[in-house]
Amino acid sequence: MAADPAGRPLTETGPTEPAEPAGRSAAAREELERLLLDGPRRYTRRQVAELAGMPAERTQRLWRALGFADVADDDPAFTDADVTALARLSALIDSGFVDPLTEASIARAMGQTLSRLADWQTDLVAARLAEAGVGLGVDAGTDAVAAAVLRSTEALLPLMSELQDYVWRRHLAANAGRLVLSSGADHRELAVGFADLVGYTSRSRGMGGRELGDMVEDFEGLAADVIARYRGRVVKTVGDGVLFTCADAVDAVEIALRLPVEWSADDRPPLRVGAAYGPVLTRLGDVYSPVVNLASRLTSIARPSTVLVDRELARRLLGSPAYRVRPLRQVSVRGYDQLRPWLVRRREAGDVPGVAALEQLLDEIAHDVLRRGSDEPPA
Repeated sequence: MAADPAGRPLTETGPTEPAEPAGRSAAAREELERLLLDGPRRYTRRQVAELAGMPAERTQRLWRALGFADVADDDPAFTDADVTALARLSALIDSGFVDPLTEASIARAMGQTLSRLADWQTDLVAARLAEAGVGLGVDAGTDAVAAAVLRSTEALLPLMSELQDYVWRRHLAANAGRLVLSSGADHRELAVGFADLVGYTSRSRGMGGRELGDMVEDFEGLAADVIARYRGRVVKTVGDGVLFTCADAVDAVEIALRLPVEWSADDRPPLRVGAAYGPVLTRLGDVYSPVVNLASRLTSIARPSTVLVDRELARRLLGSPAYRVRPLRQVSVRGYDQLRPWLVRRREAGDVPGVAALEQLLDEIAHDVLRRGSDEPPA
């Protein structure tokens, strides 16, 4: 076989690269797993169940609830940390803090939340490595990439763990007042709002992955900022929309009015918002109630850059000098045959006399409808 001047054998496309030493990248990946899993994989599914004192079927149910795929019975996929975690869960159940009937639901809620966080952190590490000139694509098996990932993880893991613990404790502290006032009750009176990007699906088809990702990130960031600014809580985001709650009706309306304005830009799809007020079940970080469905329906019929609310939320704005509410025509939507939406606008100062008089008359009509307990206008 022909050789180059350095004595290396030539192929049709150039010199043959020296073979990568066997096992070096595999060893780096194994070291990364040890770091993340707090030890080596050594136990099968049945062994970890036995060590934790739990039935194997139960550990498998919790494993799936956390969002992980099944592993073969003879696969040593588990670590000492898995045994410790299951033992702690058993202790929580024995103490009465966690109900055995809800343990899978709790595991599912934690798994879904932390899975998204882990996805974001993985993307963060990948982006930093890409900026440093180390790709995670075709070179993912090289020693350079494996070593870079290991170094980055070693540096980030303790910092992220401490930060996550801090944020978690701050959220517990923020909810401490509710625990004291409600004695832990999960039924509350809340305003529930949806904010939805109009035409998101059609617009996203013509966007590149990076451009679409930037827009979604901007939307979620702005929504989180506005909602937190007015004492609301982001329940969840789903690409083109965000679901939020507020204890105070005025705070909810202020969020609803500010979101479309602060989001507005020529290169962005418009935003529309629907909100409703009433009894809500809060469970595992999510909210359930006909009020949630009503807010969703109101959002679906709102025009771009407008805010629609239900009658109860409109009624709670009575007497507020900052807002105007107007009853709109009844509509039929899924689950509601005669839904009357109420349009909310900010009260503008400096109306010309004729306009001001008309607005005053409309205010009186709207207030009369709300006070009478009926959506029908007076005869």
